[in-house]
Order: sequence, then structure tokens, then C-alpha cells
Amino acid sequence: MALSVLDLVRWIFGIRGHIPHDGAFGGGPHPSSYSGTNSLLRVLAAAVFAVVFLSLAIWAAVWLAIRLL
Repeated sequence: MALSVLDLVRWIFGIRGHIPHDGAFGGGPHPSSYSGTNSLLRVLAAAVFAVVFLSLAIWAAVWLAIRLL
């Protein structure tokens, strides 16, 4: 499951698996990768991911505190 979550985060933030070698960076990003809607959706997805992650962390901390009392 950890790999699936990691792949999802990499996909949301647009991290590619290809690392160029010998300065082969090409002419720049593809024009369609920076459309307004696409970047807005990525920001929204990143915000949702952050809220879910923080909510789970707080829930786990409270659950652990209750168990230890």
C-alpha cells in the first residue's frame, strides 16, 4: 500500500520517473502540462492530501494517548 500512496503523491505533484542525463533536458515543459485547470486541480489535490494526512496523524495521536491512559 505504501508504494501506491507514494505513486499517488508523485502523480499529484507531477514528479516524473525520468532523470535526464548529459544535459538532455529538452526545450522545456509540455504546453498542456501547465494549463490553468490542471494546476488548480493539483493544488486542490495536494491540499486535500495534506488535510487527510494531518487528520490521520491527529487521530492516531489521540487514539494512542487514550490507550496509554
